[in-house]
Amino acid sequence: MTTSPGATVAADLNPMQRKAVLYLDGPCLVLAGAGSGKTRVITQKIAYLMRECGYPARNVVALTFTNKAAREMSDRIRQLVDPRLAKGLTVSTFHSLGLRFLREEAEHAGLKKQFSILDSNDALAIIQELLATTDRARLKAVQQCISLWKNGLTGPDEAAASALTPSEAEAARVYRDYSATLGAYQAVDFDDLIRLPTMLLERNDDVRSRWQSRVHYLLVDEYQDTNVCQYRMVQALVGRRAMFTAVGDDDQAIYAWRGATVENLQRLTHDFPGIELIKLEQNYRSVQRILTAANKVIGNNPNVFGKTLWSSLGEGEPIQVTAMDDDESEAESIAMRISAARFERRAQWKDFAVLYRSNQQARVLEQALRNLRIPYTISGGQSFFEKPEIRDMLAYLRVIANDDDDPAFIRAVTTPRRGIGSATLQTLGQFALEKGLSMFAAVFEIGPAGRLAPRQLQPLQNFARYIQDFQTRAGRRGAWRSMQGMEGLFAGMDPPAAAGQPGGPAGLLDTFEAAAAGDTPGLLDELLRSIDYERHLYDLYDEKPAQTRWQNVLELMGWLKRKAQEDELDLMELVQHVSLVTMLERGDDEEPDAVKLSTLHAAKGLEYPHVYLVGVEEGLLPHLGREDEDVAPADAAEVRVQRIQEERRLMYVGITRAQRSLHLSWCKRRRRAREDVVRERSRFVEEMGFSEKKLADPAPGMNPKQRLDMLKSLLAGN
Repeated sequence: MTTSPGATVAADLNPMQRKAVLYLDGPCLVLAGAGSGKTRVITQKIAYLMRECGYPARNVVALTFTNKAAREMSDRIRQLVDPRLAKGLTVSTFHSLGLRFLREEAEHAGLKKQFSILDSNDALAIIQELLATTDRARLKAVQQCISLWKNGLTGPDEAAASALTPSEAEAARVYRDYSATLGAYQAVDFDDLIRLPTMLLERNDDVRSRWQSRVHYLLVDEYQDTNVCQYRMVQALVGRRAMFTAVGDDDQAIYAWRGATVENLQRLTHDFPGIELIKLEQNYRSVQRILTAANKVIGNNPNVFGKTLWSSLGEGEPIQVTAMDDDESEAESIAMRISAARFERRAQWKDFAVLYRSNQQARVLEQALRNLRIPYTISGGQSFFEKPEIRDMLAYLRVIANDDDDPAFIRAVTTPRRGIGSATLQTLGQFALEKGLSMFAAVFEIGPAGRLAPRQLQPLQNFARYIQDFQTRAGRRGAWRSMQGMEGLFAGMDPPAAAGQPGGPAGLLDTFEAAAAGDTPGLLDELLRSIDYERHLYDLYDEKPAQTRWQNVLELMGWLKRKAQEDELDLMELVQHVSLVTMLERGDDEEPDAVKLSTLHAAKGLEYPHVYLVGVEEGLLPHLGREDEDVAPADAAEVRVQRIQEERRLMYVGITRAQRSLHLSWCKRRRRAREDVVRERSRFVEEMGFSEKKLADPAPGMNPKQRLDMLKSLLAGN
């Protein structure tokens, strides 16, 4: 008895999903609307390739943008195929694949095997040194320019030639010196993890042939989020064979500010003329009323492919639009409504999400939820281990544990300042590269070479001896063995938890060895005293932020000392433990039963039964940018049009997060910089199909206690 092709593919796929899974006659573009089951299509197709089409797992590669998405795909695939059949399958982020590529091709990329990876904070510190300013907005603007140039495969010379404004010209000058500094440090930043592999694939025939022979079939998720560099990386990997499936949604392209190019979806149809186009329009998430509103809004954008979401989950309850007096009233009303709805719907707190355009909106919402004792979590908040002061402290511990960790060395030797500038570190880095040494080891070799003046050399040697003293007292011995077999633990990890950087496996886990037990809490106390970090903070910041940062440091040290005592860890074992915590703290922990507060950008890919979309007003959603933005006058009108289109896609994303109910609110006045600013309802509300008639604030003029009393009386009457 013979079976037809695709017989083992899930029978409950809808016709378009099934077509997307089975199509293998060439390149395929799957336009997957929100909630249309795209992850299911990708995982079923991977299983089909391996089970029925004879593709070895090692020759199938699936790329996405987040660890969470990669983990979800991997988990689903394990449920679909025999683990032995899936051995060698690559499901990872673009950055993880780029890191693997550079590890293998380091020599061709002009890097040493143990190159370092700088995260955003490390890179910003170099830019700050080059610009000699503490203006954070200016530093971030330059960093953003450099990132966009790298994502567009634009080098320093091209950037300088194309600069149209004074700020772009300044960024181009910094870009040149920044690139030279990274070269001297033998370091790469996150953008380089994709830029360097792409350039090498395009320019080196042998490398390109080697990788094309490995990648027999490529699947790419969230294709609308790719930038120029990622697009060309995909092109180089698939080659003329062009066996790939790209899955994306042009209506959810909301990352132009970080270099993503929605036009990449359309480019596929030009660069691969025979590409098969398949649309997934059936939504399995939301009721029809929500989808109708989403379709109406997005219909005001230019239509590239044409797609209309529909659902078989029923019409659903009406969408509510509420006008509020101000942002405090808005927050109090939402907290009250969530509390009432949880009671009436017999729901859990985690069934509710409050979404907003700007992080600045979170403060007043948090206060209102706390007033009603409603538990909540915030998406996109800064991890404790990502705070600069925490990273400073951990850099010292890391360089004591592993003095080959160049990023840790750079951070520690310059914090606090010791009169060691970027020119000194560049010379040291270049010497280390020539001699094949770590920067720490190079400190002891560079003196006789005469490459540094005595005034430059002395502070470096003082620091190195200081670290050696702590190493001796912590029980560190000799040359340390590489921790073989640990790499797989970190497969698919996103920056900033990538290998070779602060917190990453090459920086923390590649060179540990068991050490003699010692007085770890005492060593930690002495380290903190000897750094004199508290004075450094008060020199750098005003009293209140300095005090907050110092308390964070004390909290870290207290936790480290307790951990060392409870588990009887010496300093080396403790640092190893911290490395695992910092890398895995954003893992698969179960979602707590709490209301989710999130920006619209951070909410992409998520879904909630009941969504409250706040601040739906002109100037906020759509966010119109600054009037003085650095844009050439001739381009200003086009920039405004593109911005509104992206904001409309962001609104579409917000609407389609809701499964059962959607509540919109906007404020007539909103507090900004100690003054009330008059607001108007967002154009997107009318585009959804709502006329000027709107729901009013149900409790105008009431304070939080009066609102709570009203809520209690409402509940008592049920």
